[in-house]
Amino acid sequence: MAASAKTLTARNDSLNEDWTIVVPRRGRRRGRTNPLIQTREPLPQQQAIPWTPTDFEVDSLRESKLIQKMELCMKKLETSQFFLTLLDQIQSQEILHNLQKVLGFDSNMQMVIYGIGSIESYENPRLQLSLALLLKRKFSWIGGIEVFDPVLSTTESQVLEVLGCLVLSIDEQGRRKALKPTIFFMPHCEAELYDNLLEENWRVGLLKNIVLLGNSFENYEQYASQFKNSVVALARHIFSISKFTDEFKIKTVSDDYYGAFHDSSWHFFSPVVDPGSQSSNFDCIPEI
Repeated sequence: MAASAKTLTARNDSLNEDWTIVVPRRGRRRGRTNPLIQTREPLPQQQAIPWTPTDFEVDSLRESKLIQKMELCMKKLETSQFFLTLLDQIQSQEILHNLQKVLGFDSNMQMVIYGIGSIESYENPRLQLSLALLLKRKFSWIGGIEVFDPVLSTTESQVLEVLGCLVLSIDEQGRRKALKPTIFFMPHCEAELYDNLLEENWRVGLLKNIVLLGNSFENYEQYASQFKNSVVALARHIFSISKFTDEFKIKTVSDDYYGAFHDSSWHFFSPVVDPGSQSSNFDCIPEI
């Protein structure tokens, strides 16, 4: 295997409403109540559609202020106990082993960020984006970063480009085929988006290419008995993949990072045969 533990160690350079397991999206007050929220009725499968921000001009003053906010946020996060704890987790033997399996003979993996929210309006999205950027600068196995959220403004899109990200011009609805190793960075997205991602990659050869940082699938299972049948149907791939998922929960460590990262986990998928297989002599993911 070309990717070794050495490849995955940290570099020294550093920086000077669907139901979901988390609180409602982007900037609403966090709470420590039951983390499940209401869901919409399942929607028909949609194809990727062209997208542009609803506004058309970059505000240079807003851009400058937002870049300053991001720089401060990244500086704060980089020196936090939360980030140091996360770095230790990533470099643990369990995580390294799973990352090596995903990488195979590739030297790095693309990062795709869905559902980041408004980085101008709220701190939680800024913290989440800061984490993605810091991880890229710390680890050589993370390649380019692509970002999409339909709420992004032209100014926010410009700032993302300045920070080295590529803002997608289509809404993929989460349906990106993982034809090569890819880390999907999706903290606090709706269940439907995770399910779309899994459905699009419902084959061994694709699932094995995915690293998913997002809502804890174990928590979805924990609360499954509280859901109506229509809700479970909306996230049927999430429940079906559980037997073939290695999950590692992220410790938020302090209240400063609870709102942005609570109930988040690393997920690695390792089905032994195609999920759609009709084989009856083993306990596999059912055809859906």
